[in-house]
Amino acid sequence: MTDSNEITVQDKLAISELLARAAYGYDHPDINILEECFNENAVFSLRIAAEGLIGPFQPRSAIMQLMTDSMEQQTDKRRHVISNIFFKASDDSPTGSGEAIHVISNLTLLATENDQIETISAGVYTDTVACVDGKWEIVKRHLDLDKAY
Repeated sequence: MTDSNEITVQDKLAISELLARAAYGYDHPDINILEECFNENAVFSLRIAAEGLIGPFQPRSAIMQLMTDSMEQQTDKRRHVISNIFFKASDDSPTGSGEAIHVISNLTLLATENDQIETISAGVYTDTVACVDGKWEIVKRHLDLDKAY
């Protein structure tokens, strides 16, 4: 693959669903769904409002611990809305099993509490995904949030 035109429509749909499943897994919360979205050696980092880098967290178990710790602190109901997804092929393969694809998407983070819904942050996910044993997985994820939540 050399450009996003060579990524099949089937792969784009499967990757888009992967991102949606990760958001759903966090929001509901279903840690099993969320965990299935990440490669066992996945890496996650984030930056809030252009401040210092947080992480990286690696492997998947460390990412899941971060996620479950965050879920336990929340009193509101979160909705991670993923949009404006686009793809960029990559020659690097962090899993060693097939080509990796870079995926860029927007995040709109909504929260419902006391019958009020508000946008609490927005940001950009930069993901690297790979098809491992016939299943798309996130192998690297970075989130740039526009403001603290």
